Amino acid sequence: MKKIVATLLLGSITLACAACGNESKSLNLQQSALQNQEKTTESKGSVKTAYQALFQNSVFLGDSITEGLSFHDVLKAGNVLAGAGKTAEFALQDIDELIKRHPEHIFIQLGSDDILWPTDNPKEYSMKNYAKLIGTIKEKLPQAKITVLTVTPVTAEAEKQEPRYKNIKDYNQGLKELAKEKNIGFVELSPIFSNGSDDLYDSDGIHFKPKFYTRMLELLKDQVQ
Repeated sequence: MKKIVATLLLGSITLACAACGNESKSLNLQQSALQNQEKTTESKGSVKTAYQALFQNSVFLGDSITEGLSFHDVLKAGNVLAGAGKTAEFALQDIDELIKRHPEHIFIQLGSDDILWPTDNPKEYSMKNYAKLIGTIKEKLPQAKITVLTVTPVTAEAEKQEPRYKNIKDYNQGLKELAKEKNIGFVELSPIFSNGSDDLYDSDGIHFKPKFYTRMLELLKDQVQ
């Protein structure tokens, strides 16, 4: 009986030790996961801070696609002058505010809404206003460097829902020709999507997650250095 009791006691101690060991391992794993999460958060914060410093003298003028830069806190609100539904024509109303910000670099990203404008020839109508917008900025802010960015592609599903998005490629060709005519910068954003883009899009297949904007700024950093 003593042997049985001793055996049971030893077994209980062993199980208790094992439980303590497992609890300790679990705690260590939780602490490690938390530390990794904190490091990832700090890393993302450092990246955002670096871009905010790099583009501190820039203003991004555009529509809801551009607005994502400030919406996702990638850039500060003062460096973004954009809103849903903005077209090249409506952006002319933002000139006074743009002047107040005294930017050294101006990145224009318009067209996603222009393509959908209810007129016989949306591209022609947009390019006319785009040219006027560029001319006005040159006149009011002659020292600022202007760079036009292409309209970003949408997913196949979004294009299926709105067939007019098929005109994005043709519209971007018009932007390229306009930039050359006006002697300003032009950047094609398609390289952002060359390594896969499924994880860049938001649920509507048109707008983007924060990852897209860090890729875009990485592509544009040579424009301000």
